[in-house]
Amino acid sequence: MAKSAAGKWVSRVGSSGGGRSYKKARPSNFYGALVVIVVLGLAATVLARYEYQNPSSGTPSTPPTIGTTWYAALSIDNCGTPAASLAPDPKTTGGFTVEANNVIKVSPVTKADAGNNATLAQFSREYTGLLATSTELSYPDAKGTTTLKNGDTCAPKTKYAGKVGEVSYAYWSSLAQKKPTVTTDPSTIKFSQYLRVTMAFLPSGITPAAPSKSTVTAMVKTAITPVTTTTVAPVTTTTAGTGTTTTTTATTSTSTSTTTTPKG
Repeated sequence: MAKSAAGKWVSRVGSSGGGRSYKKARPSNFYGALVVIVVLGLAATVLARYEYQNPSSGTPSTPPTIGTTWYAALSIDNCGTPAASLAPDPKTTGGFTVEANNVIKVSPVTKADAGNNATLAQFSREYTGLLATSTELSYPDAKGTTTLKNGDTCAPKTKYAGKVGEVSYAYWSSLAQKKPTVTTDPSTIKFSQYLRVTMAFLPSGITPAAPSKSTVTAMVKTAITPVTTTTVAPVTTTTAGTGTTTTTTATTSTSTSTTTTPKG
C-alpha cells in the first residue's frame, strides 16, 4: 500500500531527529554541562600529575619528628645463629645511624625517614649492603654479603643446618614486652624508643630470638647518658720578640651518667 503524504512527512521527521522547531527547543544547558565536565576532568588530571611530581614538603607531625633522637636494638638471626654486628656508619647522611654493638640511632633528617616513614624497611634502604623484603634478607659481613631467600636451606654449622628457611621479622615495642610481634613485612615495623627488632631467616614455626642482652644494655646506656660540652675560658698568649698575641678557646666533651630508668 502506498504511503500517504502525511506518512512520508512523519517518516522524514523521525529519521532526521525532529523538525526545526524541535531542534531549537533543545536545552542549551546540556552542552554547557558537557563543557564543564570536560574542563573539570582535565583540571583534576593536571592537579594529580603536579602533586605526584611535586610531593608536599611539609614536616610530619607524627613521632619521630625531625630533631627527635631515639635508640633501638638490632639483631640478625641466620638459621638460629646470630650474625656479627653491623659495622658502625657514623658518616651516614640519613636518619638512621648504626652505632657499636648493633645499636641504632634513630634521628630523622627529612620526611623520608620521619613519622610513619621511620620503618625497618626504610632503615634497610639507608644502610649500605642491607636488604630486607618479605622474601629476601641480605646483609654485609666479613666475607662480603650473605643473601637468604625463602626456600633456601640453612647453611652448615648453623643451628638449623639442612632445614628450609624463610624470612621473618620480630619486634618488641617496649623493654617489658616478652612475646614478640612477628611479621614478614618490614615496612609495618615502625621505630620507637627502645624498640628491639630481629631480622631473621629461620625454619617455619621458629620464633626469632630478641637482640642480645649486651646490645640492649648498650642501647639503654647510650640513650640515658647524654654528652655535655664544656667551654674553657679563652687563654691569651704573647709570642716574645714579635709582639704577636694569640687567643685560644678550648672545648671538652664529657659523658654524664644519670640514674634515669627507662619506662616499659
